Amino acid sequence: MIVTLELLQNRFKTLRLSETADYLPDLIRRAESEDWTYKELLTALTSYELKRRSEKQIERQLKWAAFPAHTTLEMYNLHEQRTLSQKQMKQLSELSWIDQLYNLVLLGPAGVGKTHLATALGIEAIHQGYQVMFITMEELVRHLKAEEFTRKAQMRMKRIRNANLVIIDDLMFMAMDQREANLFFHLINDLHDKASIILTSNKGPSEWGELLGDQGITTAILDRILHRVEVIQFRGEDSHRMKNRTSIFQEESVQN
Repeated sequence: MIVTLELLQNRFKTLRLSETADYLPDLIRRAESEDWTYKELLTALTSYELKRRSEKQIERQLKWAAFPAHTTLEMYNLHEQRTLSQKQMKQLSELSWIDQLYNLVLLGPAGVGKTHLATALGIEAIHQGYQVMFITMEELVRHLKAEEFTRKAQMRMKRIRNANLVIIDDLMFMAMDQREANLFFHLINDLHDKASIILTSNKGPSEWGELLGDQGITTAILDRILHRVEVIQFRGEDSHRMKNRTSIFQEESVQN
């Protein structure tokens, strides 16, 4: 029987080793030119397949997480803000707080980098093997209300409940009615002691009761969120968005 490269590639694909099948010609050429042993060739084949599967899994997780932008910790400029020290940022990026089921509450006015930091931590968590979901408060309320009726909302909420880290952006951006507040409480209750939560908000916990409209529900939510929490208060720095904006003008804008 004549074993051709095409036959080998088809067999690899049948075994669901499609990434290796596509890369097989290059691997064989390299093995021949470098006089690899059988063990070296098998090691290269399996290592490549595992590497590509890991990369594709990260790509899927990033897509499912639905981040608003691909911002990383390396892109977060510590020199532009006075809230976190380099040591504190390192502690956050190590992500041990996720294993300890700690929550993060990022407070401060619009544009100081709360969402940037939350997203960067979420992307780092995915690269370290955690399942992460990002959602704005407005989207979350909409999905919670539609979960009973639409498959899209059911799938999104299932991924949120199964995540290791859930990022809820712009918490308390708008007032909730009784039903919305109750649905939000049940979600927080589902996540309590099962996942870490990052919340960003321009309003402190003392103001949440006014927006939730029910002091009992507010107390129950705060009890679960603040059980194990690190509150990071951004000190009203200049807007991160304004500092990093792009301009249509070659030179400085007239506003400067």
